[in-house]
Amino acid sequence: MKILFAASEATPLAKVGGLADVVGSLPKALTQLGEDVRLIMPKYGVIDEGKFPSTTVIESISVSIMRRTETARVKQTMLGKVPIYLVENTRYFGRASVYSENEDLERYLFFSKAVMEFLKVSDWRPEVIHCHDWHTGLIPLWVKKLGLPAATVFTIHNLAYQGPFDDRWLAASDLGSAADRWPKKAGTTDMTIMSQGVLNADVVSTVSETYAKEILTKQYGEGVEELLRLRQKDLVGIVNGIDYDEYNPETDPHLPFHYSASDLSGKAGNKAELQAKLKLPVNPKVPLVGMISRLDEQKGLDIIEKAAPGIMALDLQLAILGRGREKYHLFLSQLAPEYPAKLSVTLDFNNPLAHLIYAGSDLFLMPSSFEPCGLGQLIAMRYGAVPLVRHTGGLVDTVAPLSPDLSEGSGFVFKEYDSGVLLETVTTAVVAWQKHAAAWKKLSPRIMGLDFSWRASAAKYLAMYGKVLRKRRALP
Repeated sequence: MKILFAASEATPLAKVGGLADVVGSLPKALTQLGEDVRLIMPKYGVIDEGKFPSTTVIESISVSIMRRTETARVKQTMLGKVPIYLVENTRYFGRASVYSENEDLERYLFFSKAVMEFLKVSDWRPEVIHCHDWHTGLIPLWVKKLGLPAATVFTIHNLAYQGPFDDRWLAASDLGSAADRWPKKAGTTDMTIMSQGVLNADVVSTVSETYAKEILTKQYGEGVEELLRLRQKDLVGIVNGIDYDEYNPETDPHLPFHYSASDLSGKAGNKAELQAKLKLPVNPKVPLVGMISRLDEQKGLDIIEKAAPGIMALDLQLAILGRGREKYHLFLSQLAPEYPAKLSVTLDFNNPLAHLIYAGSDLFLMPSSFEPCGLGQLIAMRYGAVPLVRHTGGLVDTVAPLSPDLSEGSGFVFKEYDSGVLLETVTTAVVAWQKHAAAWKKLSPRIMGLDFSWRASAAKYLAMYGKVLRKRRALP
């Protein structure tokens, strides 16, 4: 089967969030199953030409945009055995960043149109086009409008980001004539790029079974729940996996000590190394809680802020890595000096440090208000760190609540999104670590043995592609 992925980012070429991890890993897993999978994405200035040298495959394509014409060159590089097509245009993608504050609507309008122009002239023709998030939401519309034979899949990684715009931008972009319908988000005057992906794709998927159900409700539907309910029979949830080559405590190049489920001795060494690196007291007798996250309300920072005095009163250490909203940068920067022996805050994107936090932590904190899938809890379990999560989205599908004696389940789970409940759950976890040492030694290898590789998820995607392709071919 010939499958083209279209996305705004992919690990390790250009990464901002979890979308990149999925797009960088799933094609690899599908290729291992024998499929012909390729990826198309923008050629950002941040892509390292030394690591990913590229050759030109199409010298020039013309793109009509905002009532003028722009050109693009299409280059090709490789990610393992997966060919990557890179859309090059200095005006839109030459900067040293992936996203911009105010220009992304036009940038990804250009990218989506460039993908369609590429498909017109490419010798390789996909049978399935798999579009990811709002940045590619227009592609299913144009595939349908042009009558291309490819089936389309539109995956929602996070419904909170939809590419909203108003009537003025709609007129300037000349998109008003492109679609029969531009539905408004409930309670707003905004239209969105994502709505066209939802309306026009042959199948709409999202990244966990529970999130697929949640987004049909007003609480989680982000103003488009009615539109999603229209497509409910074509809405599928498939939980993400992680790349077991990248995340492997037995071979991870970022770790000073390697270890496995059958020999955890190296994990203690990584904990000591992490404590020393973060200038926390090197003490094996205190539980170390890791958190690697975008710092905003979705990830639970508001309830962490309220619970912070109580959390800091517990006998633990907390290592936080991430960036996000300035208000939480300020809060954490002011809190850390008050608790130098208990709290380390690194306001950065730092992949080597992230790997060390996963390997050195006893617990991993994810108190999300909503979570489409979540990768942090999967990586944490791969490294033997016990997740502490809220009961929502993909966290429901991947973390089973622990029994009181720790003999069953895989993590500490709370339901109510409340700072008091969060503090109570963190307290329970710390007490369990202190009082059930023998059971904890069995818990870590048990969760390391769970299979969250892409193998099972890729097989489900492949089955979905086959089903939608058969459906498309049956149409008159």
